[in-house]
Amino acid sequence: MIVRESVMLGGKPLTMEIGRLAKQAETAILMSYGDTQVLVTLCYSNPRPGIDFFPLTCDYIEKTYSAGKIPGGFFKREARQRASEILTCRIMDRPIRPLFPKGFIKDTQLIATVMSFDRENKADVLALTGASACVHLSSMPWAGPIAGVRVGRIGGDMIINPTFSQLDESDMDIIVACSRDAIVMVEGGGVEMSENELMDALDFAQESAQPVLDLIEEMRAVVGKPKIDFAAPELDADIKARIAPLVDKELLAAAQIPAKHERYGAYAALKQNMAETLTAAIGEERYAENQKLISAEFDHRKYTVVRELVLGEKRRIDGRKFDEIRPIATEASVLARTHGSALFQRGETQAMVTTTLGTKLDEQKMDALHGQSWKRFYLHYNFPPYCTGETKFL
Repeated sequence: MIVRESVMLGGKPLTMEIGRLAKQAETAILMSYGDTQVLVTLCYSNPRPGIDFFPLTCDYIEKTYSAGKIPGGFFKREARQRASEILTCRIMDRPIRPLFPKGFIKDTQLIATVMSFDRENKADVLALTGASACVHLSSMPWAGPIAGVRVGRIGGDMIINPTFSQLDESDMDIIVACSRDAIVMVEGGGVEMSENELMDALDFAQESAQPVLDLIEEMRAVVGKPKIDFAAPELDADIKARIAPLVDKELLAAAQIPAKHERYGAYAALKQNMAETLTAAIGEERYAENQKLISAEFDHRKYTVVRELVLGEKRRIDGRKFDEIRPIATEASVLARTHGSALFQRGETQAMVTTTLGTKLDEQKMDALHGQSWKRFYLHYNFPPYCTGETKFL
């Protein structure tokens, strides 16, 4: 069954269509706004053995055919995602992830594909709203729905989902993810503004998003799937009661060790001691069955102890008071043959920064759906695993 419903948003119809495309997916919704269309799909599967986190993947893909373009370069096929696409993936992920229940660990993938682009209406908020609608119409448990809107301001007047040409005149560009009674995420920028002006923009977004939330609920009433029953696994009460008396005092002492490596070493030793004590008390088999939940409870006790330290004694994790800062040191010309280099250090955190100057020939051509541009300033950030004393893939 094909269901197609619309609602007016910012003076234009926002349309959701389900049942025509990607029929093998858990849910698949074609979002349309103007002539910009985004297909958002959701699939999920059983948990992978051994994982203890929620493996949610959000992908956003801009197909050049959507704007009637052929990819540039020697190979006439889309390559890896551009930085702008990756940032849109994060816009989808951030407001959606926290709404899943704690302990839900099924492999989940949301894919938003730009199928048509009219060079006027941006696709990122369509991807966000479509992702929310997909999850809400699916059988997955979650605390949605949410809706995404973009707020602009021209001449003091707020507008919803401004076009590219309107954004050129706007002094504000803010993406807001809204639920019925809360703001879930805010991202954007603009000229300097007062707190009241920003709050007015958020209130405007919240009010404007309500018809979209109504539309998602109406779609669910027609084609929504029954939600699966889910209850997060809980640690047995008798085991849980043993952990706090066993670790809290030592956790408090470990949390106040100034040096990070020593502090983490103390945590590891305490966790090992807890494991040995609990194994002796409840048996190896029962400990093995509850090992992940016991580890999670240990982390929760660590969080609780640190929170009580901060709120009760007004001190941070390494013993510093709220108004104490770590020593700051800088050093220039650290590397011999770079155009510029500097070492910045605060406490145990270091940043090695280098600068390279180029010519106009070194500008990067940016080929996006809405047109080409040239980039002449690059900021590349690297965080290799040795920064935290760990072994990971580069």
